[in-house]
Amino acid sequence: MARKQGSHAGVTGPKVRAAALRLIARYGYAAVSMRQIAAAVGVQAGALYNYTPDKQSLLFDLMHSHMVALLDALDGANLQGSPLQQLEQFTRFHIRFHLPRADDVFVSYMELRNLSEQNFAKIEALRHAYEDRLEAILKAGQDTGDFAVPDTRITTMALIAMLTGLEKWYRSDGRLGVAEIEGMYWDLVRKAVAA
Repeated sequence: MARKQGSHAGVTGPKVRAAALRLIARYGYAAVSMRQIAAAVGVQAGALYNYTPDKQSLLFDLMHSHMVALLDALDGANLQGSPLQQLEQFTRFHIRFHLPRADDVFVSYMELRNLSEQNFAKIEALRHAYEDRLEAILKAGQDTGDFAVPDTRITTMALIAMLTGLEKWYRSDGRLGVAEIEGMYWDLVRKAVAA
């Protein structure tokens, strides 16, 4: 069958990813078929295989892209100063990066169980790289006496879970703006590390 007009790799590839992300975030990986993704893009189901080998590869690509973008953005944030200042910068960075990406966050955290063992290991390594950055800040704060936490790894996981949980309830048209949310969450984080 001929390719539909406008169905070019540079245009259709990103549309496939965007449709898959939206559908998986809404219905879950297991409930979404390649046929549904194709219909959302406006191409024949068989045409999807020009852009991805299979649904598993598509899920991995969505998660991998999110984690690589997150780590690149964190590198670009160039956190500096005392451990307390770096922790505040990390908190605000995490919120600003994740709030406009609710679908990416949901898929990246809730669909891990659907990755193959090999793909899971790759995503888990990227997640650990991000978590390690926060834990390094906490350890530095322990060393300087700025923070008092019983276990830096557990605290790291708890803080990331709290910060990432924003995507479940935050609405851009809600009563609080991003700056207010950042301020409140920074206060919670600061208190959590006994700073």
